[in-house]
Amino acid sequence: MRMRIIITILSVALISLNLLSQNEQSQTEGSVSYVTSQSVYVKFESTEGIQVGDTIKLVKDGKLIPAMVVTNSSSISVVGTPIEGVILNTGDKVQAKVNLMPEVETAEPTEQVPAIVIDVTDSTKMKAKTEEELLNQERIRGRVRVASYSNYSNTGAPFNQRMRYTFTLNAEHINNSKTSVDTYISFIHSNQRWNEIQENVFNGLKIYNLAVTYDFNSTTRTIIGRKINQRMANAGAIDGLQFEKMFGKFTGGLILGSRPDYQNYGFNFDLLQYGAYLSHDLKGEHGLMQNTVSFLEQTNNGNTDRRFAYLQHSNALVKNIYFFASLEVDLYKKVNEVAQSTFDLTNMYFMLRYRPVRQLSLSASYSARNNIVYYETFKSFIDKLIETETLQGWRLQVNYRPLKFLSVGVNGGYRSRPSDPNPSRNLYGYVTYTRVPGIDASVTLSATLLETAYLTGNIYSIALNRDIIPGKLFGGFSYRMVDYKYINYEINIAQSIADLNLTWKLNKKFSFGANYEGTFEKPRTYNRLYANISYRF
Repeated sequence: MRMRIIITILSVALISLNLLSQNEQSQTEGSVSYVTSQSVYVKFESTEGIQVGDTIKLVKDGKLIPAMVVTNSSSISVVGTPIEGVILNTGDKVQAKVNLMPEVETAEPTEQVPAIVIDVTDSTKMKAKTEEELLNQERIRGRVRVASYSNYSNTGAPFNQRMRYTFTLNAEHINNSKTSVDTYISFIHSNQRWNEIQENVFNGLKIYNLAVTYDFNSTTRTIIGRKINQRMANAGAIDGLQFEKMFGKFTGGLILGSRPDYQNYGFNFDLLQYGAYLSHDLKGEHGLMQNTVSFLEQTNNGNTDRRFAYLQHSNALVKNIYFFASLEVDLYKKVNEVAQSTFDLTNMYFMLRYRPVRQLSLSASYSARNNIVYYETFKSFIDKLIETETLQGWRLQVNYRPLKFLSVGVNGGYRSRPSDPNPSRNLYGYVTYTRVPGIDASVTLSATLLETAYLTGNIYSIALNRDIIPGKLFGGFSYRMVDYKYINYEINIAQSIADLNLTWKLNKKFSFGANYEGTFEKPRTYNRLYANISYRF
């Protein structure tokens, strides 16, 4: 009898532990509903048991890969920060570990308790609203910077001071809405050229980005204002309307507006442009492949200025390899007032980066570029632009870190045009040690060799940087020896260039920087002072 009691107790204990373990280790599956540059949103049937700080795992080929860390949650959705190196796309399946304790049964109350009636429709609306609020969570960051550039010398040239005021803002989902605003504006003026600002404010005011984005939902959005579209960046800034729609792995877009003025980057609505693009994203185990094809018609006072197609390919599907390519094809030309359709390869660029091991990085790039011809804008000297030959260029780069604090690198470039008497070549090499014993500083030694059609030169440099007050004050010093020889004029120029810089972090938001650079060239001395104060919010 005693033995039966012991066996029964043990059986109940084992069953209880098993049920407890199952509850503590259960998994719930969800799917990625929205992805931004900094956050990932995931929808579940229920988020009960998922807590802030939990790791959500990506389901990939039957494997679970840690993909994001939860930072906030609602009843059916969570938002989190993606883990570095992991790319998540809309529709990806994920799993979360749910830590739930088993429910404890309680005896029914002897007194009848009135039932609480729940309106299912209202409950659904409440959950959807909560998810939408999570999706449209407000995030605002920006910076205001004031900088001064001063130049003076002993050559008799007048003192020149240039002021630059910069304002950047990225306000996502203002007041938890579907509306976002981002802008990058600068204003530059000089004590010598204020009259140019008075003639046209856009000679000093540069609006690089000023746009309002409205997200209809996680797959559809529209942009109004000036903004560069990353899927067709070669088109430059677009002033007007952009519309984008995602359907599965494809993204399509339309643009209608104008391009910035070619003289002062102001607004010029006589330069109408319109076009469309289609992009395809393919996610692999190691990264993303994206292909985009776009067409753009650019006009000047209603006449075709340029018509071209742009193709862009980026590929990180293969581990440790990244490849990028872009092609521009002109589809229109107008010579001697005769317009015709054409198919001319204008520009192409290829770049390959390979990292066989963590310490070694190799990259190579090739470009072949012709002058961009706007047949209405450049009408007065169009013949000269058309006759210009293709400029080709190569660049190779190797970076290696053989030791923890030691890095070395070499990169070389080559550019040529058939009509140039000599191609341009440059070779740059450096050695950096980040923890020099005794001074706890980073020291870099470098050398640059130049050879162009009109000069040859060598530049040798040493730079030292370190924290003076850790986390508060940072300083650096560099010295360069420059030796230029102009081929056609048989003139040698020897320069010594000294640079001193300080950066003071006043607090988390305010910082101040100052820099002095002196160029000493017998018998002339050139001095440059740079100072800035920056506020982040």
